[in-house]
Amino acid sequence: MSEVKLLSYEEVAKHNTRNDLWMIVSGKVYDITPFVDEHPGGEEVLIDEGAKDATGPFDDVGHSDDARELLEKYYVGDVDPASEPVTIQSSTNNVSSSSAPQGNALRIIVPILLILVWVYFRFYA
Repeated sequence: MSEVKLLSYEEVAKHNTRNDLWMIVSGKVYDITPFVDEHPGGEEVLIDEGAKDATGPFDDVGHSDDARELLEKYYVGDVDPASEPVTIQSSTNNVSSSSAPQGNALRIIVPILLILVWVYFRFYA
């Protein structure tokens, strides 16, 4: 049996870009970089929750058992219980609050566009 690698919150926070993105769920660290393009909920949510403990948001969505199994293939190690959560600094290349306005705008614009397309085809096509 191999020894579990312990990673600090600080180490996880360093992996904070779309091309190098780690996440903590239930005390385990996952390198979700290869999954960013495949995530059914879109990449924005992963980028928003990446580089930190995303247990709450992950559980709130109600991921299936299949999603939890899929997560296992990205396992890197466990969070070191002696480490403390860190605040992620804003930057143009990493996970930050600066990406939130774009994500929020898309969350508003896309449903409106879908409704407009539906109305057009329903009543005018």
